[in-house]
Amino acid sequence: MSARPPESSDLARAIRAGDRATLARAITLIESKRADHRKTAHLLVQELLPATGTAVRLGITGAPGAGKSTTIDALGSALTAQGHKVAVLAVDPSSSRTGGSILGDKTRMARLAVDPNAFIRPSPSSGTLGGVAAKTRETMLLCEAAGYDVVIIETVGVGQSETAVADMTDFFLVLMVAGSGDELQGIKKGIVELADMIAVNKADGDNIARANVAAADFRSALHILAPRTLTWSPPVVTFSALTGAGIDGLWAKVIEHKEKMTASGELATIRRQQQVKWMWTLLEERLSVRLRSDPAIRAKVRQAETAVAAGRLAPTLAVEEIAALLGV
Repeated sequence: MSARPPESSDLARAIRAGDRATLARAITLIESKRADHRKTAHLLVQELLPATGTAVRLGITGAPGAGKSTTIDALGSALTAQGHKVAVLAVDPSSSRTGGSILGDKTRMARLAVDPNAFIRPSPSSGTLGGVAAKTRETMLLCEAAGYDVVIIETVGVGQSETAVADMTDFFLVLMVAGSGDELQGIKKGIVELADMIAVNKADGDNIARANVAAADFRSALHILAPRTLTWSPPVVTFSALTGAGIDGLWAKVIEHKEKMTASGELATIRRQQQVKWMWTLLEERLSVRLRSDPAIRAKVRQAETAVAAGRLAPTLAVEEIAALLGV
């Protein structure tokens, strides 16, 4: 006989009190696919909603070898030293295959892993990126309710994971590294368009000059793109996660962005838009689960796929027939 899920009100009370063990337990509840667990998780998020929204939500991505984990470890440690509480979450579409690795996440961030004012959590396993992102949003809200005033979300995947993280954070930081050849080839145009700042890492020792040249190249690349907002033009900075040089300046830009976007009212608008996108993501996921889990619908979908592949049925008509089974 399965254990009853805990009451959402009891969990909410302990989370607001900053109980780390309860926070971890509640996140596991969110990741569960059991119907009763999901119901409790939804009630919990709703109950905690008034206690959320005050944290700085920072998304970080970067090219392979750019030093995302080292940067997060250095930045997070600097922030906890200033009295902040930092939560680190990861969005990884590949976790559905690997199951994620909490050990890996923690060994890559050695200082934060033992910092009592930091909380590190890998993304949950999920069949779709949308599912991973949706659960990461819920986890972010729980961390905020638990008193974490800085939430860093790291994208360690590829493809659409950067867009997913940009759609749930206030500031999207793209890390690059100099000295790897043609730096401009290492960054995708779509990622540049999402960036609120580009930071060139490993600006230390003999690599400082190369980092400055790379930063100049990125500034030129940004000039040909229209900024996402009239309030903020994405800067390009250099820093070293290894030595800590430039880390304070990097955070100063994050705070400057928040202050400007808050004053203009754009931050509130963006967050409202993100909430609506979250709703649509959850709705699409719910419909997708229904398609996969209902035997009758699944059989009809297979028949439709066969007919479409054979040229006997137009894709448009196939969609109409399947949608009718869903009642939409």
